[in-house]
Amino acid sequence: MQRYLDYNATCPTLGVALEAMHEAATHASGNPSSMHWAGRSARRILDDARDKIAHYLNVESGSLVFTSGGTEANNMAIFGCLSIAKKGKVVVSAIEHPSVLQTIAYWCERLGHELCLVRPQKNGQVDAKAFCAELDERTVMACLMWANNESGVIQPVQQVVDACKKLSVPVLVDGVQALGKMQVDVHALGADFTSFSAHKIGGPKGVGVLVIRRGVPCETWALGGGQERGRRSGTENVPAVAGFAAALGVLNYADVEAVRDGFEEKLLANMSDVTIHGFDVERVANTSMFTVPGMDGETLLMQLDLAGFAVASGSACSSGKREPSHVLQAMGVGERAARSSLRVSFGIEHTADDANALVDELVRIRSLLKHMAGL
Repeated sequence: MQRYLDYNATCPTLGVALEAMHEAATHASGNPSSMHWAGRSARRILDDARDKIAHYLNVESGSLVFTSGGTEANNMAIFGCLSIAKKGKVVVSAIEHPSVLQTIAYWCERLGHELCLVRPQKNGQVDAKAFCAELDERTVMACLMWANNESGVIQPVQQVVDACKKLSVPVLVDGVQALGKMQVDVHALGADFTSFSAHKIGGPKGVGVLVIRRGVPCETWALGGGQERGRRSGTENVPAVAGFAAALGVLNYADVEAVRDGFEEKLLANMSDVTIHGFDVERVANTSMFTVPGMDGETLLMQLDLAGFAVASGSACSSGKREPSHVLQAMGVGERAARSSLRVSFGIEHTADDANALVDELVRIRSLLKHMAGL
């Protein structure tokens, strides 16, 4: 029996999303920028989807810019902000997604900005006071994710956004892992830039959105046809956007927390030396990241794969790389322990049976590997 336990990497595409995509592809074959009837039909579907997504996020429809995903949305916000800023300092947490960390490092070097990394506490949560203490009159941008993709730890974004507002510092909040797993009110948050991705909530891959608060300056990301109010040219992917809108609000992770908690309780009962990261702070309901001492995470992952369990050893964007999790290392976890870590992210279909089966398999694999090593 195969069990997919890697929802933070991507969710299986929901049936309602597939239906919406099929409907859009069938009845909206025109270019939404065209003036004729086929174009107007596509434009209606695009506008309806835009309005639905905006309503769900509690923002104006005109603040949405559709992208190819969360990575492009983050890149767009960072380039759009830093390319027009005077030379200064960028404050960012050390646990951000690579699409934020690598992009900021690149543009800071190219444009001469100073990079200030704020490390989290040992529990994986960034201390809001420590982050805000780095903000000053030289700060030209700040970035803090809403929920971490590896540990699941929810970050103090509201405090950081409020502090940035007082200093007129543009702030990007990566909301990719928060969407669908917690209440997301972008208007109430008040961030200048907020990014989301459809495939994390059961929508199609290859579509995301950047929400830009009204009046916030942002350099044009892509020139050409002037689509997306001139911010990102290129013909919009109407079926994908329709699928994104259809997937919103369908997944409900409230019941998944009991499955996750039951998994962790049994894991600790059977493997008492395991460390669960972020255990004592608020996390999104479906995520568990833990270290199994003395075991190589990649080996555990491959053994679980052979047994039919799909889990992760870090960010899916780092697949194929042997580097240990930068998130765990930022939390103060040593390199060896970081290499001995796994991430499990449950979906709404999972039950206590799935959680128990995973623990049983982990116990069996660890015993087998110890035996093979003569321990």
